[in-house]
Formats: sequence, C-alpha cells, structure tokens
Amino acid sequence: MNLRVPKIGAGGRPRPLTGRMVLAMLLGFFGVVIAVNLVLVREAVSTFGGVDTPSSYQAGLNFKAEAAAAAAQDALHWQVGARLAPAAGGKTVTVTAADADGNALSHLSVNVRFAHPADDRRDVSVALQETGPGTYAGLAVMNAGQWTLDLAIGRAGVRLFHSMNRIMVQ
Repeated sequence: MNLRVPKIGAGGRPRPLTGRMVLAMLLGFFGVVIAVNLVLVREAVSTFGGVDTPSSYQAGLNFKAEAAAAAAQDALHWQVGARLAPAAGGKTVTVTAADADGNALSHLSVNVRFAHPADDRRDVSVALQETGPGTYAGLAVMNAGQWTLDLAIGRAGVRLFHSMNRIMVQ
C-alpha cells in the first residue's frame, strides 16, 4: 500500500509518506510534550514551598506525646494573650503570660512563628525578649494577609505552652 500526501517535493511531484517521516513526526510530537511537561514540573516544584506536615508518619508517632503535653498545658490554667501593633519596619509582637491566679510569669523563653498558609518559605520566626514582668515583645517583619500564629512558651528547654491560631494581619 502506497500512501501519498499532497506535499510537493523538489520536482513538483507529491512526496510519499514514509516510515521515517512517521517516526520523525511521532518523535517530534512526544519530544515537545515531554519538554513542556518537564518545564511545568520544574516550575511547580520551584514555586510551591508549602508543606503542611513534613512527615505524617513521624507526626503520628508523636501524637501521644503531643496529647500528654496538651493535657499538662490545660492543667496549668495559664492566661496567655498576644497582640500585634504597627511599628517602624514591621509589627511589634507583644505576649503577656500569667498563671492561674493572675500572677505574671517571668523568666520564660517565648518564641513566635508566623506561618504562611501556603508557602513555608515566607514563615517569620521571632524570639521575644522579656520587657517587664510577664510581658514579652519583639519585632516581626511580615506582609499583610492571613497567617497562623504559632506561639511556644517554655522554661529550661521544656515547652510548657503551645498555641496555634489563624490571624489576619493588616
């Protein structure tokens, strides 16, 4: 069977469709598809930095320890508050901490992380300094938008309080 494609060759006659032509067209087509897919995969991987849980397996293993830490935190009945205020070059983060009786808690290590909901490369961490009894403050440089406020309070390397709240930064 001899198929002819109405392409005009050098002598003005139609060129026959050969196996080599079909092979070249198939290789060219799939080569373009693969090249476009590689470019799109590279762009997707390089522009999305958000990972909710780096290791689901490890998080599952730590579940009982986290549940025990949450129960111990609830037993403390601490009163912890956080607020943001505009400041030159960013936002001032102020955290107040008091025990169940309302007494200020001093000599704590207070760390705040503003986690971006879609891109963990934009997360902002701030180690707050004690500015008064039970009051801790620091400067965070971040953009307006929705963030997750991850607040951790500890003493001597032991985490005593942990809170995660979704906030809107103006």
